[in-house]
Amino acid sequence: MSASDSVDLELVGVRIEAPANQPLMQLRENDGERRSLSIYIGASEYMAIEHALEGRVPMRPLTHDLLVNVFEDLGAHLRRVVITEMRDHTYFAEIQLLHQGQTHAISCRPSDAVALAVRTAIPITANRELMDEVGIIEVADEDDSEEILVEFRDFIDNINPEDFQEKPEDFHEK
Repeated sequence: MSASDSVDLELVGVRIEAPANQPLMQLRENDGERRSLSIYIGASEYMAIEHALEGRVPMRPLTHDLLVNVFEDLGAHLRRVVITEMRDHTYFAEIQLLHQGQTHAISCRPSDAVALAVRTAIPITANRELMDEVGIIEVADEDDSEEILVEFRDFIDNINPEDFQEKPEDFHEK
């Protein structure tokens, strides 16, 4: 797959989707329509991505760290990850790497690919046809959402239990 057949994505984050308590990975298109892609993932992949995003370094390598170490020790260079398709409600991905002058594409789960991408700062992409098929254009303006979130955090940070107590002067008739 050539670069023109793919769309650059950014990892917005991972979260637990209520009410089912299902981990979810949220990706968004860097340019263009800024379409988003939400993919349910496993609990261990959720933790692997979350720890990497937070900059936590384990005392001993976890599985994704181990895989990065193996690639490095063998002289393979991770190039990018590509979310390639969705079949029967299941997403597929591949890790593209360069080893001894040859490019290799290794099939994997999108969550594992993203866990590697977060650790190595390689690009995350998706097949353009996949994004055309399943990418969701977010209705809310990102700037408005951020402003609402800032206002809500300010409200929460400054609220006191006394704010909920009735005051006698609140009941005067005018």
